[in-house]
Amino acid sequence: MTGDETMLPSQRDLFDIPRNICYLNSASYSPLPLKTLQAGRDAVGRKGRPWTLDAGFAGRQHDRARLAAARLINADAGDIALIPSISYGVATAAKLVEIPRGTRVLVLENDHSSPVLEWQARADAQGFVVETIRQPGDGDWTSAVSAAVERPGAAAVALASISSVHWSDGGLIDIEKVAIALRWQGALFLIDATQSAGVLPLDVKELDPDFVIFPTYKWLLGPYGRAFLYVAKRHQGGIPLEQTPAGRRDVRAENAVYFSDTSYVDDASRFDMGERDHFVSLEMASIGMEMIAEWGAAAIAPRLAMMTERIAEGVRELGVGVPERRVRAPHILCLGFKDGMAKALAEGLGTEGIYVAPRLGRMRVSPHVFNDEADADRFVAALGRRLRD
Repeated sequence: MTGDETMLPSQRDLFDIPRNICYLNSASYSPLPLKTLQAGRDAVGRKGRPWTLDAGFAGRQHDRARLAAARLINADAGDIALIPSISYGVATAAKLVEIPRGTRVLVLENDHSSPVLEWQARADAQGFVVETIRQPGDGDWTSAVSAAVERPGAAAVALASISSVHWSDGGLIDIEKVAIALRWQGALFLIDATQSAGVLPLDVKELDPDFVIFPTYKWLLGPYGRAFLYVAKRHQGGIPLEQTPAGRRDVRAENAVYFSDTSYVDDASRFDMGERDHFVSLEMASIGMEMIAEWGAAAIAPRLAMMTERIAEGVRELGVGVPERRVRAPHILCLGFKDGMAKALAEGLGTEGIYVAPRLGRMRVSPHVFNDEADADRFVAALGRRLRD
């Protein structure tokens, strides 16, 4: 234990995770809490009997999910759009902003596809350059990003489209420091918070980014296919990616005149995806986000930092490389091997009920609130046995 009185205790009892399972792969998919599983079963039943749904049911689900997502980043609920994925959110953002010709859009080397590919697809036609910030040898992504923003003699930066935590190596980016550097340049800031929302604090009212996007299926203990887009108020007058009746002031099937008022609604809900009435998964997403918000990042992060540091200390004795604590996120640990990671290593651990992920030649270990010290020690022991064989 760390002695930190604010640290959240293990929440294993809230999940259907047998004791013989050591799941350390929440950066890929998190398990669903028991409460969420039951809500999903109940929701499937409602969809099977749609006549039981009252007229206000869908709206209440939308409001609940929007509010839960907003709470995680200290946003106003009206600044949140209901979307299906990170790529959808980035495509929406790209439609709302203008990247001047001759400027730079900054992305991270080996960042996930979503905050990168949209800009690559637009660069030639729009006349800007996508600059890839190379993975730093010392693991210090923050310094690498800041140096790219401030590089003397380079073209102006129009936008940084980056993850706040690098998915492959757990590299932590100080988004406050980056935001300040971008602000000096008058540049836009899009944050893919997939690997940080709910675990690390993010206050959009203080940070003032242009866009923040995150899904629920990893750290927010929710289902696949539900995600949320924060749009700063200065961008909320733009045209949505999809044209839907919900995004207009008064286009309703109940009206005598269907297209009564086709002007857009004023807030970020105009950017909601089409077919947003996900009777099954939207409530499941809300439950996970509400649980995370109730625990709070201030209690979750110390718990996960304790776990990853316990693992780091154990694997160092095995000769495994671990990034310095100052440059990595508290909840994702990337392990490097002197001669590269054996292809069958992660798969072999899986045969013992221990689940981690191979990522770009390394091993990614990502515990969550349901893990405990026994999981950490079991992983280290199993890894040691396999490395000695």
